[in-house]
Amino acid sequence: MLTDNRTIIHIDMNAYFASVEQQANPALRGKPIIVCGEGRTVVATASYEAREYGIKTGMTPYEARKLCPGVINVAGDMEKYIDATRKIREVLLGFSDRVEFFSIDEAFMDVTAGGGVAGGAVKTALKIKERIRKNLGITCSVGIAPNKLLAKLASEMKKPDGLVVLKKEDIVSVMRGLPVEKLCGIGRKLTGALNKAGIRTAKALGDAPIGMLTKHFGFWGHILQRMGRGEDNSPVSMCYADEIIKSVGHSYTLPVNTRDVDVIRSYLLMLSEKVGSRMRRYGMRGRTVSLVVRYSNFRAFSRQLSFKHYLFTGGEIYGVACRLFSKYLPLYKPVRLLGISVANLIADEGQRLLLDTCRSRESITRAVDGINARYGALTVKPASLIIAERFGILQSTPPGRQGHYDKDRD
Repeated sequence: MLTDNRTIIHIDMNAYFASVEQQANPALRGKPIIVCGEGRTVVATASYEAREYGIKTGMTPYEARKLCPGVINVAGDMEKYIDATRKIREVLLGFSDRVEFFSIDEAFMDVTAGGGVAGGAVKTALKIKERIRKNLGITCSVGIAPNKLLAKLASEMKKPDGLVVLKKEDIVSVMRGLPVEKLCGIGRKLTGALNKAGIRTAKALGDAPIGMLTKHFGFWGHILQRMGRGEDNSPVSMCYADEIIKSVGHSYTLPVNTRDVDVIRSYLLMLSEKVGSRMRRYGMRGRTVSLVVRYSNFRAFSRQLSFKHYLFTGGEIYGVACRLFSKYLPLYKPVRLLGISVANLIADEGQRLLLDTCRSRESITRAVDGINARYGALTVKPASLIIAERFGILQSTPPGRQGHYDKDRD
C-alpha cells in the first residue's frame, strides 16, 4: 500500500497556450493576449499581462476587450500546444519514467527512491525548469510534496515560475486556512454542498465526522475527509515514450444557432476535412467516428460508428458523420455546436491500395494536403463548404496556422 513517504513533483506550465503563442511570435511578447477558439467562444487562457487587467479564463472576448481595449485575440492552435507538450514529456522522461500527465499542461513525477537528479527533488525541479525554459522558451511552476494532492497544491502557491516545497510538518498549518475549493477535485457544485454543510476550509473537512460526510456524500465522504487532511495514496502512473495518440477530434461553435440541415452538413464536412488532415499529419488512420451535437439549450448528445476498415480522408469521415447526423433528424432544437472525432487509430504505414480508384483518391488527398500546408488550411476545399463560408466561417488561414483550436470550452 502506498504511503505519504514519497516525493512527488507537480509541474504546471504558466499561462500555457498564451506562453506558447508569445514564444512563437516575438511581436506578442510582453503584451496582453487572450487565446480563444473559433466562432462564439470564450477565453481559453490569458497571458499574465492580460491577467493584470482582470481578464480570466471563461470570459468572452467582448468582456476581455472591455477590461483591456488593447488586448490581442489569438486563435488557438492545438497542433502547436500538443507539439509543445510532447517536448515537455521528453524533458520529464529524461529524469524519471514515473511521469503522469494530468492535463495538456500539467504533469506529476514520482522521484522517490533515487528518481531524478542526485541531490534531491529540489535540484531535480530546478533542472526541469531550466531545461523547459531552454528547450521551449517558456516557464513552469513546480510543487514538491509527499503526495499528488499536496504537490499540485504547492505548485499553485507561487506563480509564475515558482517552486514550493510542502513537507509533512507543513500540512496542518497549510490546511488550517485553505478554502476547501482549493483542493484538486473539489469543484463549484461540491464546494457549494460542503459550504451548505458548514465546511469551508480543508481543516474543517478533515475534522468533519465521517458519519456526517457519508450521510451527505456517500462513500465519497471517506475520500473527502482524507483530502481535508492532506492525504492521498494515488500512485503516479508510468509514462512510455512510445505512447500513441488515442483519438483525433475537432469541434466548432456555430456563429448562430441553426436548424438548417444544409448549413449543418457543410460544417460537418469542414470538421471532417480538418480531422482527416490532422490524422494524416500524425500518420494515423482510424475506424471509429464519433459525432457530438450540442443544442441551443446546451444539452449535448453523441453517437458513434465503428468499421472493420480504417478511414483516411475527410470525405470518408464526412460520409459516416452524415449517417450519424441523420439519426438526430428532425432536430428538436437549433444546433449550437458540432464535434467530430476519430478513434481506434493505427499508424499509417503506407499500406498498399489494390484498387486504382483508391490509389488515385489517396494521391489527390496527399496533393491537396501539400497545397494547404504551403498556402493555408482549406485553400483547396470541397465546393460544398461555400455554404458554411457564407454562414460566417472559414476565412483562409495563413501558412503555419493550420489546425486551429479544436477544443470547445463552453
